[in-house]
Amino acid sequence: MTDQASTPTTYEKIGGEATVAKLTARFYELMDTVSHFAELRAMHPADLSGSRDKLFMFLSGWFGGPDLFVEKFGHPKLRARHMPFDIGTKERDQWVACMALAMEDVGLSEDVRKVLLNNFFNTADFMRNKEG
Repeated sequence: MTDQASTPTTYEKIGGEATVAKLTARFYELMDTVSHFAELRAMHPADLSGSRDKLFMFLSGWFGGPDLFVEKFGHPKLRARHMPFDIGTKERDQWVACMALAMEDVGLSEDVRKVLLNNFFNTADFMRNKEG
């Protein structure tokens, strides 16, 4: 039997708050500067700081660290919060590709990236609310 209390969380494995902050900053930097992510970028406000802060808070808890988003905003209700935006396969794929690049750029290990990429894809796919 394994002791779950001694099993490190993803948050701990990747380096905690500093790495989550680097990851979210890199994600939005890529989204803002890489033309391949133009449709994804267009869905966001001109000032990305609020989006970045919310993703940071969400990922902190999702990775097993402090549940900052829930503490500040309550349950994430991801699908409901994303419903006002037209999200199809193109937007999903841009989001996942942007996150994949960000994870690689900040130096997450390949094994962690593989697990997270699968989880990110499933979550992003759940956000789809339009055909195409």
